[in-house]
Amino acid sequence: MAKASARHILVATKEACESLKTKIEAGEDFAACAKEHSQCPSGRDGGALGEFSPGQMVKEFDTVVFTGEVGKVLGPVQTQFGYHLIEVTNRTP
Repeated sequence: MAKASARHILVATKEACESLKTKIEAGEDFAACAKEHSQCPSGRDGGALGEFSPGQMVKEFDTVVFTGEVGKVLGPVQTQFGYHLIEVTNRTP
């Protein structure tokens, strides 16, 4: 079964998400941004979510993690929790 590891930053607005994405793409550290801005408890771990299989996360998040490019900052992705920036750190088929 497929597995993936990812980290994310959860914020309340699309604008905040896009602003953080711009900063990260300009060289700011993803983990540092997660610790400072993420509304998810995983923020204290730099946004790391560990390893999981398809179906363990909400659909919108799951789709991006299992189809998006590994190592690229993806998003904003809207879920019922808010807006996410997602970086897939590893994925196995």
